Amino acid sequence: MSTKDLDAAGITDPALRVAYETCRQLHAGHGKTYYLATLLLPRAKRPYVWALYGFARYADEFVDSLTDPDPLALVRWGDAFLDRLQTDPLQPPGVDPAGDAVGAAMEDTMRRWGIPRAHVEAFLESMRMDITETGYRTYADLEHYMYGSAAVIGLQMLPVLEPLTPEAAPRARALGEAFQLSNFIRDVGEDLKRGRVYLPQEDLELFGVTTADLAAGEVTLPVRRLLQFEIERTRALYAYAEAGIDMLDPTSRDCMRTAFELYGGILGAVERADYQVLRQRVGVPLPRRLQVAVPGLARAYRARARAARETPPPDVGRDGLRTPAPARDA
Repeated sequence: MSTKDLDAAGITDPALRVAYETCRQLHAGHGKTYYLATLLLPRAKRPYVWALYGFARYADEFVDSLTDPDPLALVRWGDAFLDRLQTDPLQPPGVDPAGDAVGAAMEDTMRRWGIPRAHVEAFLESMRMDITETGYRTYADLEHYMYGSAAVIGLQMLPVLEPLTPEAAPRARALGEAFQLSNFIRDVGEDLKRGRVYLPQEDLELFGVTTADLAAGEVTLPVRRLLQFEIERTRALYAYAEAGIDMLDPTSRDCMRTAFELYGGILGAVERADYQVLRQRVGVPLPRRLQVAVPGLARAYRARARAARETPPPDVGRDGLRTPAPARDA
């Protein structure tokens, strides 16, 4: 399934193609909503999104697995990746695809799109917080965690999506946070099984809710009001982030619009389930996902066709790599 996408992206090295395919499988298996949205991107961009998602998912699983968590392995793997990471983006990958396929695809993506090392460092810092932190006292504390776990994911994606203005960056950060807050609200019960509560303690206290109340599994009136409060906060982030979609290259907009609608739909699904997130996991049903994505496919195809007519071929360097558009992601 990925051959045409890898060809379009100019990824010819056999070991790297295997590495990207590994990331694609992680994305398709664990991020079905976002993977569906990614299909609206031009083929040449899709593998890089697989790498970004695959890297994040692979790291997250070290600490979030309900059956086989291995936090020390996260530390070893993260340190090894950073040690091998080339500081010169023009140098070839320093990670052996046979030894770390996910890391190899991530490094190649960082090199091709100029993604800063600092973004990966911030991400790994937040993943390590999950080893020891079980909750966050204030929303500001949670924001610090989400900068590394969600906001920088949006910033890593941004060069691939080709922003038209620097004003897209804060919107991308906000959208990453909105996506993660949606997951936190949906996964309250599941996170409790891991011994964590991502809703700020100050919010629980505001509505008279304790961790023990959440663990009891009953959606009482105070719990319902707490979740309503978190949903409204998250929708405010979505509202701010939405303007950023039109700040992207036209060929990227339908992908992000679809992701925006589907992740935002998690909040509506929670409401329709009467906030029953303590004992079950709610989500956007497949018919609704298709209802949102299929029209987007047609729009995305038209946008790519217009871009092909109006845009000269991208520069190709001596190494055969596509040169990302300069200045557009400044």
